[in-house]
Amino acid sequence: MAKSAYPNPDKLALYEKLVATNPAVQLKGASVPNTTLNGHMFSYLTKDGKLALRLPEGMREEFLKKYKANLCAAYGKVQPEYVEVPDAMLGKTSELKKYFKASFDYVSSLKPKKGNNP
Repeated sequence: MAKSAYPNPDKLALYEKLVATNPAVQLKGASVPNTTLNGHMFSYLTKDGKLALRLPEGMREEFLKKYKANLCAAYGKVQPEYVEVPDAMLGKTSELKKYFKASFDYVSSLKPKKGNNP
């Protein structure tokens, strides 16, 4: 991945550290770093340095309440399955990896999108 394409190298480094907690996951995207599985995106870092995680319903509600977080909005639309990780939490890899794993596990349970190998 070409790091120079991403405007916030410090936040990208923190995201890379989080992604590295799961050896089955590869970081993709130069301008919008993201992770996908079977054609389903499950995390991404906005150009503003906001981390979005796709979480299953119960864990999503827990996360929103516990961290006083919000659902993520992109391109003027709220993404109902994605939470926006508070900036203060982005550097707490050991705490955040539980949610990153849950995000991975959640998309693992979804039917692969057409044209993607399992």
